[in-house]
Amino acid sequence: MAWLLGIGIAGVVLLVLSLVLDGVLEGLFEGVGVLEGLFDGLLSLPVIAGFISMLGFTGAIAMGTAGVGVVGATAIGVPAGVATGWLTYRFSRVLMSDRSGAAPRNDDLIGASGSVVTAIPTDGYGEVLIRLAGQPVKLAARSQVPLARGAEVWVEQALSHSAVSVRLVER
Repeated sequence: MAWLLGIGIAGVVLLVLSLVLDGVLEGLFEGVGVLEGLFDGLLSLPVIAGFISMLGFTGAIAMGTAGVGVVGATAIGVPAGVATGWLTYRFSRVLMSDRSGAAPRNDDLIGASGSVVTAIPTDGYGEVLIRLAGQPVKLAARSQVPLARGAEVWVEQALSHSAVSVRLVER
């Protein structure tokens, strides 16, 4: 039973190492023909760690409670490990495909309001502070007319990820 507990603990240690050293093992085999993509999915470190730890812990529980031998404990632990590995794989796929927290794109800036924090000359850039998804974002800004510090503006066009074209809000 001590061996099976050791295997279970080794699986938990492997899981912690896979979280701390994220992608190291996958990076070691990157670009190696036959091994390319081997650790992307069913043979990722979290899946292997889940399999090993569940095999060890379930086998130890089976030995301790049901009094089965090592072969019987392994026969009970392997399906539990496979199920845990499969659930870990599915859960990681769900997390990886979640797009609810997508980063804002340039088009999301258009129509945002803000204020000038550094005066904008007609032939150069100034700075504006806008609110994007509730967060303040400071961007370089151009304008057709010179704008003083504190002027309220709207974003007309996203010039790049960090620069916009603005116009004065007229009330």
